Amino acid sequence: MNISEWIGDNEEALRVMTENYIQNARVAIPAIVVQFDSQKQTVSVQPAIKDTLQGKSTALPELSDVPVQFPRAGGYSLTFPVKAGDECLLVFSDMCIDSWWQLGGVQNQAEKRRHDLSDACAILGITSVPKALKDIYMEGVQLRNDSGTDYIQLSEQGILLKSKNIRIEGNTTINGSYIGTDGKSTIKGNVEITENAVIGGISFINHIHNGVVSGHDNTKTPI
Repeated sequence: MNISEWIGDNEEALRVMTENYIQNARVAIPAIVVQFDSQKQTVSVQPAIKDTLQGKSTALPELSDVPVQFPRAGGYSLTFPVKAGDECLLVFSDMCIDSWWQLGGVQNQAEKRRHDLSDACAILGITSVPKALKDIYMEGVQLRNDSGTDYIQLSEQGILLKSKNIRIEGNTTINGSYIGTDGKSTIKGNVEITENAVIGGISFINHIHNGVVSGHDNTKTPI
């Protein structure tokens, strides 16, 4: 029997084998967070799409110890308080990730498997329509809460910080004009001004009092 005859006789068997492999090879699927481990930065997740097994819709098993992807590089990270109910996208590795996950660096495979449910990584941020963000800012970049009440906004018009309370810890240098409106400022500590101070339209450097008689006594401290 030549190869063409063999393939012809086994074409259906090859098709079934290929189809079964493709159906069992996991690539990516949306999921819902069940629990977050902030120490290991892993989640337990429930895949959000059911599979069809023997003609019946069947939920995939809950997956545990799934590494979470936070934007991170060069010694800087952007983290989120991951909570149950958050949505994510699971991406399944070509090969077993166990040794790499536990030890880092370049490792041998702990097990020989391909596109397995055990080798998922979670990418946060993918969203279903019911959980889509409202009022997306279209003129620049925002780091915001989902409700949109607090945010840091970057656009060609400048940088805008909006929150009920803003706290800065550390030394602050302002190069440029500073304008404060509609509020009271309280400073606990000394204020040193090396140039002129104008308060209520009155210059502290150029301001004088009329009718003052000079003498030898010193003035008293302010009352």
